[in-house]
Amino acid sequence: MPESKVFGQNLFGTQGTSRARGGVSAWRYVVSAAIVLVGLVYALPNLFPPDPAIQVQTDNAVVADTSAPFQIGDSTVQQFADYLRANGVEVKYAERVDSIALIRLNSSADQLRAKTLLEERLNPTGMDRQFVVALNLAETTPDWLERIGGKPMTLGLDLAGGIHFVLQVDMTQAIESQLEDESDKILSDLRDAGIRYVAGSNEFIDRSLLVYFATADSRSAAFSILSDQYGPPDYVFEDVDNETGFAIQLTITEDRLREVEDVAIEQNLTGLRSRVNELNVSEPLVQRQGRTRVIVDLPGVQDSAEAKRIIGKFATLEFHLVAKAQDRPSQIEILPYQGREIRINKQIIVTGDNVINAIQARDPETSLPQVNFTLDSTGGERLHDVTSENVGHSMAIVFIEQKPVVTNTMVDGELTPVTRIVPERRLISVATIESALGYKSRITGLDVQEARELALLLRAGALAAPMYFVEERTVGASLGAENIDRGVLAVTIGFALVLIFMLVYYKVFGFVANIALTLNLVILVAIMSMLGATLTLPGIAGIVLTVGMAVDANVLIFSRIREELKHSMPHVAIPAGYNRAFLTILDANLTTLFVALILLTIGSGPIAGFAVTLSIGIVTSMFTAVFVSRGLVHLVYGYRRVEKVWI
Repeated sequence: MPESKVFGQNLFGTQGTSRARGGVSAWRYVVSAAIVLVGLVYALPNLFPPDPAIQVQTDNAVVADTSAPFQIGDSTVQQFADYLRANGVEVKYAERVDSIALIRLNSSADQLRAKTLLEERLNPTGMDRQFVVALNLAETTPDWLERIGGKPMTLGLDLAGGIHFVLQVDMTQAIESQLEDESDKILSDLRDAGIRYVAGSNEFIDRSLLVYFATADSRSAAFSILSDQYGPPDYVFEDVDNETGFAIQLTITEDRLREVEDVAIEQNLTGLRSRVNELNVSEPLVQRQGRTRVIVDLPGVQDSAEAKRIIGKFATLEFHLVAKAQDRPSQIEILPYQGREIRINKQIIVTGDNVINAIQARDPETSLPQVNFTLDSTGGERLHDVTSENVGHSMAIVFIEQKPVVTNTMVDGELTPVTRIVPERRLISVATIESALGYKSRITGLDVQEARELALLLRAGALAAPMYFVEERTVGASLGAENIDRGVLAVTIGFALVLIFMLVYYKVFGFVANIALTLNLVILVAIMSMLGATLTLPGIAGIVLTVGMAVDANVLIFSRIREELKHSMPHVAIPAGYNRAFLTILDANLTTLFVALILLTIGSGPIAGFAVTLSIGIVTSMFTAVFVSRGLVHLVYGYRRVEKVWI
């Protein structure tokens, strides 16, 4: 058998009759070529950077309730572009995409100026907001690439610019709400069982609920009934005797506590995503961080005050009847309203949880702002029943806003700021019930800003637990562009130095390694683009580390080949070097991959961004350093007798 054929068989480990030139299986080249080709195609969209753009659309929350809502047409788009040009903003291209005006600009500075100009022109202060003007990044990917699913990588906040918020969920209140609900059920069960308890004496202490009884026998009877229904894994029961009387203490278990936390976080995430959608941000990020925190990233947004006002307002509504003469004092709550005090019945008719849609509108008769809302079936039936029985009486709407209050408290001998959530209740409407109300109704007596915010809050839905901001970071659009330039420069310089070193030090093998390294980067970028992964500044650091790891794999292989050449011919030494270095490379990369996956699982933000690129890079470097590199070396040396190689 010729030496070149033996070398080809050893190189790829083929046995038996050759099915390709030089004893190499054709499928290996086909697989390599297919992966490289797909990588080149799906990495290509990243060569077409998006244009800074402004998108303008009608505010559906305002115009959806009108008989003939305004539609943006081609002439309107042209008017927007002409107005910007007249004010010194250079417009690259303006087009209409469905019912949205998309105006492409040349720079981020022009983008911010254009947004300010259009916002002032289309939504004058004190008037209803008719248009939504939002920042955007308009893709420039060719149509043929888009048709096959090609798209560039999504840029993270530190590269695209925008606002980063971290919110703390007040789990104390979520737990108290859960205990209050359980308290109502427990007392109802005791009444059904004929067991007497001390009315009004149940209290909440930390994660526990105490229910008091007049006698120890009543407590024992209650214990046997309640422990069967509310015992572990939900609550732990304990008898408590104190000066108040005989009590049962129900303490929520750790498993149930986590369940309450998960439900509260998921409901809050849903509500936050609805509010973020009102900002018309392209590709926002709303995700959980740890057990009690939420991250909100708003790429492209620069007005942090507006974003905080919309995201950070945690409120709901309650509908009450104005108190009647026969109502007991314990049933009455007194709230100020327009310079006077209004006495309302504490019993709630419906809440904001029952609202399924809300629209900012104008009263057709007075043109004053109002909010038209629609209730779900339960809320609609309840409101209809109550109002039909109280025609001629007054109904009040209470707006409850959860506000964070920071106080300095001594903790372990040190003065520490502690944030607690304090509910603020105020009346926003008191009106006479002229007829029975149903599923649809309206709230009047609001100014334009109040009507808009109230409609937004009702549409977004109530939160399971209040939240407050613990971190805020704004990255300017120009700083994001600077981060991109510096990141690309770092990768370019590092990559170029590696290529030069490999070529000078390893000669032909260095040339092969350089091709493999280049393909490694291409495939890595392609996979991130196909997966829709977000590229962040730490992610660029992960790419640089990936280049270093890929070089390390090639150095291990080439060093092993050098050792083998000391006592073997090239056709034996080269495949032996690849084979014997493979296990070392596999061990090193697998351990790093495990660490990267752990970081990706438990980390968030910058850590997750780094872990994503590192995880993908480890897989691609293994493929290119071992599989592709080996095939290229065979193409160079596998078809001829070689007595000496330069390495």
